[in-house]
Amino acid sequence: MKKFPILYWPRKTTGDNEYQLARKVINNSTGVMPEVCNDDKDISEILEQNPNTTIYMPVFCGSTGWWGELLGSDAVVSDKLIISPECQLMVIESQKNAKPRGANQLLAAEIYPASGFFKKMNSGIATVADMLATDTGTILALFSGKNQNQFINILESTGNSYLGCIGRY
Repeated sequence: MKKFPILYWPRKTTGDNEYQLARKVINNSTGVMPEVCNDDKDISEILEQNPNTTIYMPVFCGSTGWWGELLGSDAVVSDKLIISPECQLMVIESQKNAKPRGANQLLAAEIYPASGFFKKMNSGIATVADMLATDTGTILALFSGKNQNQFINILESTGNSYLGCIGRY
């Protein structure tokens, strides 16, 4: 089944070298030049209407919260492509069509900013990919790790909550 690529590019495209490079990388990877979407679209809705679509979402250095929309949806990260030191493309597909390509899982959690959790968590289990503070004093965090069960065990033993896996690469 052929996947039809969409490049979601939220920034201005004119004169943007990373944008040009992203289109080229997608074309080399898929054999098709991607359709470009600049509007703020709902990823789940796009995938529901176009189940054979693959969405390429840029994550720039300093980007936060890009993954929130994937929690509780049918959309998952199935791969990532490095464009530059400042930009990587997350490959997002419908969960039923995705064939994850790697061992690194993207695990989301709500954690309390207490030292107990950070003392137990080590880079062999998971590393922080993104963190967002909430109004309630907790942190919504995205981790990259290889063992989901170990990650959940540490979360639960420190009184924190597992929110789910949003894919792997």
